Amino acid sequence: MTDILNELGCLAGASRFRRISEKLQQDGDKIYSDANIQFKASWFSVYYVLAKSNSPQTILEISRQIDFSHITVKNILRELHRNELVRIKPNPGDKRSKLVELTKKGKALQTKLEPLWLSFSNTLKDLFSIGHPDMLNILNRLDWEINAKPINERIHQPKGEFVKIIDYKPSLKKYFYELAGPWLLGVLDGKLEDDDKFTLNNPDKAYLEHGGFLFYAKYNSDIVGCVALKRLDEDTFEFAKLFINPNFRKLGIATRLIERCISRCMENDATELWLQTTMSMPQAHKLYYKLGFSDKEAPPQMDVLERTEKIMCRTL
Repeated sequence: MTDILNELGCLAGASRFRRISEKLQQDGDKIYSDANIQFKASWFSVYYVLAKSNSPQTILEISRQIDFSHITVKNILRELHRNELVRIKPNPGDKRSKLVELTKKGKALQTKLEPLWLSFSNTLKDLFSIGHPDMLNILNRLDWEINAKPINERIHQPKGEFVKIIDYKPSLKKYFYELAGPWLLGVLDGKLEDDDKFTLNNPDKAYLEHGGFLFYAKYNSDIVGCVALKRLDEDTFEFAKLFINPNFRKLGIATRLIERCISRCMENDATELWLQTTMSMPQAHKLYYKLGFSDKEAPPQMDVLERTEKIMCRTL
């Protein structure tokens, strides 16, 4: 039978997401049923919030934590209440809302559910990896983009007015020095380290020939950012020479370039992504922390630059 969603391409995006979601929920229900546990996959997010809360929650608080609509949370709570898994009581601080918490039966159920959740999580990780090793982050980015600018607004946006991250090709070689060179010369008072002199002028030889990668940010027809992904060994990478044209900052380009580095590392079964930085870049440090990096000591396979004052790592 012909699958009409394949014919529709991107136009069927929402329909395909819904179909995948429904299949996952149906399979989840079967897992609970096979384990003789009276629970539904559609209850998970709301139940999980309550299970991890130290105090009763309002419907609004639950909605905000999982970004579900008020009516969706209310309907799920109605089913949980019908199965005696939650208690709904008046809110003394606000007569217009109710407080919700797990019942004794609901709390007891958690000990049976958690082993299943672990198995389900591991299975989903393997399944998502078939689509892409970094699928969860891809979905997170898509979710963030839609929230930041809804489709009904994007449809009126001129075609091409968005940031695109592309891989290295010979015609882009010159932009590596044009973008990162002046910035580094300013940071180093016009005196580049030997490593910088070579990598800025020969990014293909410095990174690609040793198993690394180069990425560029393209906005309309302009190359506005770059980053190098340096291979340290079989399992680890380091990103370097991240730079964005000052005229195109605040568009999330640095985040997009780092996320591409993370994705490429995961595609190559890497276990760690490292970086070197200086203490003069506090805003960049905030971004690194936000993206999951933490302070670490340099690994033995890293060539630490003279200017480096801070080293960070993200476990993949």
